[in-house]
Amino acid sequence: METLVGLLPIILMFVIFYFLLIRPQQKKQKAVQQMQTELQKGDRIVTIGGLHGTIHAIDEGTLVVTVSDGTHLKFDRSSVREKLNQD
Repeated sequence: METLVGLLPIILMFVIFYFLLIRPQQKKQKAVQQMQTELQKGDRIVTIGGLHGTIHAIDEGTLVVTVSDGTHLKFDRSSVREKLNQD
């Protein structure tokens, strides 16, 4: 019984870390993965490197992005940070 009382603060600290740090990060990662799988041709995106462009073509793991001067660049699908709203 004394060992359980001694381990209680450690267990409580792990539970707090789980709900404050681990779980929100997992939710965010899941949302980003879902956004990356739902990308479609014509979507405006921002890559991890900060490049803004429009999706020109999509393959299974890659996509071709057109930037403002008409240049086509090929990126991995996982390099997309966010999808911009269509205004």
